[in-house]
Amino acid sequence: MSTGELLNVEPVELKFPFELKKQISCSIQLSNKTENHVAFKVKTTNPKKYCVRPNSGVVLPRSTCDVTVTMQSQKEAPVDLQCKDKFLLQSVVAGPGATAKDVTPEMFSKEAGHAVEECKLRVIYLPPPQRPSPVPEEEPEEGSSPKATISNNGNSSSGSEMKSLISKLTDEKDAAIKQSNRIRQEMELLRRGGNKTQAAGFSFIFVIVVGLIGLLLGYIIKK
Repeated sequence: MSTGELLNVEPVELKFPFELKKQISCSIQLSNKTENHVAFKVKTTNPKKYCVRPNSGVVLPRSTCDVTVTMQSQKEAPVDLQCKDKFLLQSVVAGPGATAKDVTPEMFSKEAGHAVEECKLRVIYLPPPQRPSPVPEEEPEEGSSPKATISNNGNSSSGSEMKSLISKLTDEKDAAIKQSNRIRQEMELLRRGGNKTQAAGFSFIFVIVVGLIGLLLGYIIKK
């Protein structure tokens, strides 16, 4: 910060993160320390390279004003990013109620007896900001893989379900065999007893039961 009798100027070093073929801006804040209207004007040693907005104006009493300095896009970078460009900010007490339209070059003429306050500003080029590198994905430990773990869990679950299904089918098969043997024994008893009508009825029932069991087993296996 530069502190004069009229204005506080911050910063006094204009820092530009230099990048080729890109416009870069920085801001200067002017603070009026007085109860007067203060006129200001900004000059540079390289006017074609920089654009200053506003390059002149009036700061109201006890108020602030921001000035934006924009460096035009450059095709070549200076050696070691060294820059000799400079700015000069001049300020002078203006009349009451003065506005930016009232500012004239004659107001900053020392030869005319005006008390002109001056502040020199340096230009500094900074290396361009480093772009953050992408975060590398964490590599799984040797011999293990999250996807493989999920797959293994899925296979383990499928294996358990298959074992359960096979056990269930085996039990149903054993039950069907026992039922078939029981029916066969009853039919044998009826046959020996000579009741052919009842034997024929049980034979028909046996065929139906066996058919239903076969359909049930086929449905379960397909599912």
